[in-house]
Amino acid sequence: MHVVLFQPEIPPNTGNVARLCAAMQVSLHLIEPLGFKLEDRYLKRAGLDYWPHVDMAVWPDLDAYIRNSGAGRRLVLTSARRGAALHRFEFTENDSLVFGRETSGLPPEVIGLSPHHVRIPIKGEVRSINLSTAAGIVLFQALVSAGLVGE
Repeated sequence: MHVVLFQPEIPPNTGNVARLCAAMQVSLHLIEPLGFKLEDRYLKRAGLDYWPHVDMAVWPDLDAYIRNSGAGRRLVLTSARRGAALHRFEFTENDSLVFGRETSGLPPEVIGLSPHHVRIPIKGEVRSINLSTAAGIVLFQALVSAGLVGE
């Protein structure tokens, strides 16, 4: 399973997701352009001292990811409002969980790349959940659904 951040904008969110990926032993793929430099102190701080344990790659665009590391993987696109409720979706170990920009989500050209869309059911007036929080929720549910959670 892979976590893919499409053009992430906020360094601490990406750092938190990197730490999550290290803890779950899942590869993290960042799709450029990034809204920060990889040397950003807030990015590094959010990832703490776990950076050596993060299997991370940076790609110039989503097509490059799909052609290389994403080849043969199913793209599962996340959205605040579109797709199957997360707990009703059957994930596989070969899924790429794709998360959009913090400010605008995934653009239409990316949304059209896959019929597989999931959302976290949200109650109340909240429009969306923070990217790193959403990544944690989706990744854990995906790992459980795919039978990849160990003791």
